[in-house]
Amino acid sequence: MPAAEPSWWYGKEGAWKAALLSPVAKIYAAIASRRILNAQPYRASLPVICVGNFTAGGSGKTPLSLFIGKLLAAEGREPWFLSRGYGGRLEGPVRVDPARHSAAEVGDEPLLLARAHPTVISRDRSEGAKAIESIAPKSAVIIMDDGLQNPALRKDLSIAVVDAKRGFGNGQVIPAGPLRAPLVLQAKLVQLIVLISNDQNTTPPVLNAITAYTAAPIVTAQTRADPSAIRFRNRPILAYAGIANPERFFSMLKALGADVLAEQAFADHHAFSEEEARALLDKANRLNATLVTTEKDLARLGGLSGSCRELQTRSETLAISTVVAPDGLEVLRSAIARSIERPLA
Repeated sequence: MPAAEPSWWYGKEGAWKAALLSPVAKIYAAIASRRILNAQPYRASLPVICVGNFTAGGSGKTPLSLFIGKLLAAEGREPWFLSRGYGGRLEGPVRVDPARHSAAEVGDEPLLLARAHPTVISRDRSEGAKAIESIAPKSAVIIMDDGLQNPALRKDLSIAVVDAKRGFGNGQVIPAGPLRAPLVLQAKLVQLIVLISNDQNTTPPVLNAITAYTAAPIVTAQTRADPSAIRFRNRPILAYAGIANPERFFSMLKALGADVLAEQAFADHHAFSEEEARALLDKANRLNATLVTTEKDLARLGGLSGSCRELQTRSETLAISTVVAPDGLEVLRSAIARSIERPLA
């Protein structure tokens, strides 16, 4: 089961812990840097767009990947998602079938992606790309959900998603901080940055850290609840989530006017046990509250039995999507157009 990220990564109170782990972080950074710099990536015959981030955990990659999929489909191209399948036991390449596969097999995010467009999981991204090439039409475009630091596959466009509020935490590399590799190196990998900021009236401090290392255009976007979420207003809610930043989910429910009576946070990609599911159900009964969770969490409950199945049946989801600011939408469209302008054979 994935561990929860240390809260001190994003606060000042853990400076001594970061200092203690800095020797290990230097080794991790050296290994990650060597892996990136010495790579000989596979060049796919299909265009490859990568949506990743600089830090461990979530920042809105999957909603943005789905948004890009819509843009490509509107232009007559066929999006094919390529994912590592984190949290699933299958190594792949495997084409994801939401009606047949479970999150325990392929991971939770690929199940969400596969509901929108064809999706392949593969631990080896180059093999995953080859699998897509063998079955996809020549109008296809591969969208990598995560994998910015993965050097196995050459990207035509790399986009980094940055959470404006969380930023890069203490700026240290794992395990001393949240960065997956030194920021100075990672910044050179991207051609576009999408800054997720729900406060359009302030300039996030994280911008200074980004612009110090790259001149890549920065596009602002927001993560918004689906209009159907209005149904949660004034309703008593028991909210639970196993994602990288559950507080963002809880805050969104409260902003919608939901009466959040209780919150339960789990580690990212958490696999629910029977005991945990039963406890949530019993607590909801005592509070006479509606169970609300994320689409990823509901996906992980699929294919299970007993209390987990009951929890899935009784839970409602808060669906979210990415909305790119109008002035940045053309920048995003232009970057995508340049990356897929190879002539169709």
